Amino acid sequence: MIGDYFKYALDAIFHKGIRSWLTMLGIFVGIATIVSLISLGQGLDASMRQQFAMMGSNIIMVMPGSGFSASGAGPSASTLNVEDKKVIESVRGVELAGRMITMITLSKYKGESKFNFVSGIPTDSAQKIIEDMQQVRVKEGRVFNPNDRYAAIIGSRVADGKFFARKVGVGDELEIDGRNFKIVGTLDPMGSQQDDESAYIPLKTAEELFDTTNYLVIMARAKDNYNPDDVAEGIKEKLRKHRNVKKGEEDFTVQTSQELLDSVSVILSAVQWFLIGIAGISLLVGGIGIMNTMYTSVMERTREIGVMKAIGAKNSDITLLFLIESGVVGTAGGLVGCALGIGLSKTVEFIASKTLADSTMLKADISLPLVVGALLVSFIVGCLSGVLPAQQAAGLKPVDALRYE
Repeated sequence: MIGDYFKYALDAIFHKGIRSWLTMLGIFVGIATIVSLISLGQGLDASMRQQFAMMGSNIIMVMPGSGFSASGAGPSASTLNVEDKKVIESVRGVELAGRMITMITLSKYKGESKFNFVSGIPTDSAQKIIEDMQQVRVKEGRVFNPNDRYAAIIGSRVADGKFFARKVGVGDELEIDGRNFKIVGTLDPMGSQQDDESAYIPLKTAEELFDTTNYLVIMARAKDNYNPDDVAEGIKEKLRKHRNVKKGEEDFTVQTSQELLDSVSVILSAVQWFLIGIAGISLLVGGIGIMNTMYTSVMERTREIGVMKAIGAKNSDITLLFLIESGVVGTAGGLVGCALGIGLSKTVEFIASKTLADSTMLKADISLPLVVGALLVSFIVGCLSGVLPAQQAAGLKPVDALRYE
C-alpha cells in the first residue's frame, strides 16, 4: 500500500502542473540557501584549518590591549616593546620570539606615489615565525639576511604592476618614507589585497625609519615537548608581573594559534547560522504554501475521499495518503533546492577562483550528509505542513463527502 500511496501522490503532483511548482517555490529558495551557505562555510572552515596547520600549532601571539585595533594598522591603547619581548623569551618553554612593526606609509616608484602597509620583521632566526604566521612565501629572490639594512620584500600586487602602474622586480629600488630600498624578493599571493600590496623591511630599519619600538604583535614559538596552552599561561603570568597588572585587568592579549582558529570559527559559525535562520523563513513560507495547496487538494478530492471511505479506507489510510503527498511535494522541492544550492556554491567558488589572489580560501565543500540532511528537512517540512489538511480529510464523513459538489 505504501508504494501505491507514493504513486498516487506523484500522480496528483503532476496533475496539478504549474501549481505544484509554485507550491515548492519557498522550499526551493530555503533549501538552496541552506545548502550553498553550509557548503561554502564548510569549505572556508577547512581552508582556514589548513592554513593554521601550515602555520603550526605551537605559535603563540601576544598583542597589545584586546588585540588589533579597528584599523588593523597598529597597536590598540597599550603597546608592546623590547622589554616585553625579553620577558616572553624568558618564559619556560618558549623557544624563540619574533616581533613586527606595521605602519601605513608613502611608497614611491618611478615618480608614482601611493600609501600602503609596510612591516618591519626580524632578519634573524625569528624571521621564520613571522613568515609562517603571515604566510609569507618568497616567489622570486630571497628572504632577509642579518646584514640587510635597506632591503625590501614586496607583495604580489606590487610586483605584478597592480599597485603601481609599472611592475616592480628584484633589483629595482622602491622609496619608502623618503628612503630608497632595494627589492630583494617578491611574494606569492597571500589572499587579500591589503597583504598583497604590502612591503616588508628589516625590523631595525623600521624602528629607525618610523621612530618607534612599539610592536603590533610579538609571536613566540613553544618548544616541541611543551604544551602551547601551558606556555601561553606562563607568558600571561610573567607579563602581568612585568607590567604590574592584575589578573582580569591585562592590557595585552595572549592567544595560541588554536585559540585564534577557534575564535574565527565561532564568528564564522554565528554568521552562518544567522543566515541559515533567515533561510528558514523561506522554508516556513514554503511550508505554508504546501499547507494551502493541500487544503485545496482536500476540497477538490472530497468526493474521491468519500468513495475511498465507502469501499473500506480507514481514517489512518486517508491521513497517511495526504501526509505522503505533502512529504513528496516537500522532497521534490528539496531536490531542486539542493541542485540550485550546489550550482550557486560552485558558481561562487568559480568567481572566487578568478577574482581572489588565493582561490583556495573559498571552496564549496559538498558532502553527502549535507545533501541527505537537506532532503530530510524538506521532507519533514512537507509532512508537517500536511498534518492539518490530512486530519481534515480523514475527518470527512463518507455520506457528506459523496454528496459534496
